Amino acid sequence: MDFGLVLQTDPPASRVISLMKRAERNGFRYGWTFDSAVLWQEPFVIYSQILANTQKLTVGPMVTNPGTRTWEVTASTFATLNDMFGNRTVCGIGRGDSAMRVAGRKPNTLARISGAMKVIRALGRGDEADLGGTVVKFPWVKPGAELPVWMAAYGPKALKMTGEEADGFILQLADLYLTEYMVKAVKDAAVAAGRDPSEVRICVAAPAYVTADDSPEALAHAREQCRWFGGMVGNHVADLVSKYGEHSAAVPDELTDYIKAREGYDYSHHGRTDNPDTAFVPDEIVDRFCLIGTVEQHIEKLNALRELGVDQFAVYDMHDAQEAVIDAYGTKIIPAVNGPQ
Repeated sequence: MDFGLVLQTDPPASRVISLMKRAERNGFRYGWTFDSAVLWQEPFVIYSQILANTQKLTVGPMVTNPGTRTWEVTASTFATLNDMFGNRTVCGIGRGDSAMRVAGRKPNTLARISGAMKVIRALGRGDEADLGGTVVKFPWVKPGAELPVWMAAYGPKALKMTGEEADGFILQLADLYLTEYMVKAVKDAAVAAGRDPSEVRICVAAPAYVTADDSPEALAHAREQCRWFGGMVGNHVADLVSKYGEHSAAVPDELTDYIKAREGYDYSHHGRTDNPDTAFVPDEIVDRFCLIGTVEQHIEKLNALRELGVDQFAVYDMHDAQEAVIDAYGTKIIPAVNGPQ
């Protein structure tokens, strides 16, 4: 199983770079960041420094969207980084929750994501792409260039499109039941589209917090450090409920039931432990959606995720123990899951 680190690009950028370097030393293979231009610093500028200060780390957004940048600009940025540092980027893409809403726009449609994925992937690897009637190609992209595009999804139509079109699936929660359900939906869609389902990489991303023991006090603190994640996921879940209704056969209740007490969301606290709009998230959801507990408990859940077809676990590292979690994964958890390297 591969491991990734997910960070917000809060200033100073030097700290983001330092944590990514620490992650690579500890056996992480991917470095991901949020991409929301108003809330955080520009990630692609920071990627160039991460790549320059690491040897093998693959970097990318979790996730960008097709609305805040034109598609050829996104592709050119990735292709430039790959030309400078080798094929060490991945384009994570989605509807654009915070990036679009904070700027006063609605999240992107699936049709727009589909079009963007095709254009970005093609241009990034040096092929032609149609920009709505104008066919373009980057003349400077060298042979052998690659740009995988991984799609974030929760709803049935998005899961189907991921299986049909994306190189990878990003699932932002670590609940075992929902992981099994959604991975199956993606793989089934890939098969129906005539694709080899093993070619669709599966990445589960969620907060991880390692405790010294499983005492009530330790677990309570860990939950408070990770409760924000249920609020973040809740934005997407609320959209699904609005579209499909409550207790819809199209969306499992295990995903939607917990947002009944949700009243609103302040994006100025998006992805942060001090988010005041996440009190509605119960402990059960924190435990299901995140990895919380002792080293042994992390290893147990990671092995279960791998059995469900997960190729990568990406650690959302937004809490008060960033370095400690990176080090615990590097010294104890990754070696236990993958064996000696």
